[in-house]
This record gives sequence, C-alpha cells and structure tokens, in this order.
Amino acid sequence: MSEYNPGATLEKDGAIAVLTMDDVKKRNALSEAVVSDMERHIADIMADDSIRAVVLTGANGTFCAGGDISGFDDMDMPLRRRMPRLQGLAAKIAHSEKPVVSAVEGGAFGGGLSVALLADQVISANNARFCASFAKIGLMPDVGLLATLTARVGIGRAKEICMLAEDVPASDALADGMVDELTAPGQALARAKEVAAEFAAMAPLAVGYTKAMTMRWPMTLVQELAWEGQLQGVLFSTDDLQEGRAAFFEKRKPAFKGK
Repeated sequence: MSEYNPGATLEKDGAIAVLTMDDVKKRNALSEAVVSDMERHIADIMADDSIRAVVLTGANGTFCAGGDISGFDDMDMPLRRRMPRLQGLAAKIAHSEKPVVSAVEGGAFGGGLSVALLADQVISANNARFCASFAKIGLMPDVGLLATLTARVGIGRAKEICMLAEDVPASDALADGMVDELTAPGQALARAKEVAAEFAAMAPLAVGYTKAMTMRWPMTLVQELAWEGQLQGVLFSTDDLQEGRAAFFEKRKPAFKGK
C-alpha cells in the first residue's frame, strides 16, 4: 500500500507550472497539508520568471471537495488561521500577472468551486459537477466566490447557485459561463495545458496588464474578501454551522434554526 502523504504538488514543464491538490482520503479538500503546500508552491511560481502560465488541478479524478470541515472542531482555527490563509492564496492566484487555467475533473464543491473560479480560464470534463455547497452546512460562499461567480454568470444566477446550493452539471456550467470549455472525461488537464501554453506564448507584460484590468469587478476581490472575512466569522459561531456539520457526517438533512 502506498504511503498516505496529503498535500499539493508542483510540476514545471517549460513555461508551464502545474499545481495539483492531492489528498486522496479527503477528495483534495483544502486541508492544512494542502493549503500549506499551495502557499509554498504559489510563492515559488510567482518568483520564477521562467513560468508564464499556471494550471491548477486536483489529483485522483477530483478537483476539490471544498473546505476540510473535519478541521472545524476548533472554531477559532477557521477564524484565526484558515480564512486569512485561504484569502491570501485567493488574492495571489487571482491578481497574479501570470494566467491561470483550472482543469476540473470529478467535482468542484464549496471552496473547491471558489478555487476553480479564481482562474482566468476553466476547463472541465463533461461529466464534472459544480456546487457552491456552503449553505448546506450553514456558511456563506468564501475565497472570493461571490465576486468571481457573479462576474461569470450574472448576479441573478449567482444568487440562485449560492443560496440554493445548486448542484450544477458541466453542461449547465458551460451554458451559464461558469466554465469556458468542456472535454471528454480524463482530458481536462491535457486541454488545460494546451490553453496555458497558448497564454505562455503571448507577451507576458501585455497579458499581465490585461488581466489586472479585467479584475476590476463591480465589487473588487479585495473588497469581497474583506466582507466575507467578517460575515463568515459570524457564521462560524452559529448553532446552524454545528448542525450542518453534524448532518454532513451523519448523512442526513440538517435542521437549521437560524441561530
């Protein structure tokens, strides 16, 4: 049996860097090990002038299952450590002058969807699924999702997807504008690398400045991150979160009470 070694891996192929979330037991959830490795690798990528484009993906046929709610036993941890660290990663990925392409297989749920949509282009297998699942456990979207999703699908559809925690199949995600291109199952990464290579072949400064200008959403990512940090902090202290988390592990529907 192979050793269980969760985290994230970085592979460099010429001007392309492939950053892979890899925690098979948690379906690549944003665990402490995954986030720590991502922080280190993102810093490496941004400091390497030879890297001109980045592919962001998940191992083992899944993009990312979202936040590691098994780590919510200590509610101070998400507030004091998890949120600032994830927000820092979000800002670095989204505001980097280097183009980022997400390659989604299996599913992108909760914070995994947030991470996927930080990219400039989202390539998805045609059998993948997407869900802003935060409301199912009593939380609101974070890691920039309210800004990135609204920019892609419009405010009305973003509200529907987030407030109803709707499970969106890849075909609908393409129609909505949540993703940019579909591939056959198992081919998202290969296609994402091709797209990244196209970006890498362009003038880096021109691409970087263009990316910086198109990031000027009605609510900037910085503003959205500031608001979500305050509001998510309130939600982490609610009984509804405890109920949502318990229901998740007990595989039942939660009974929320609004407190």
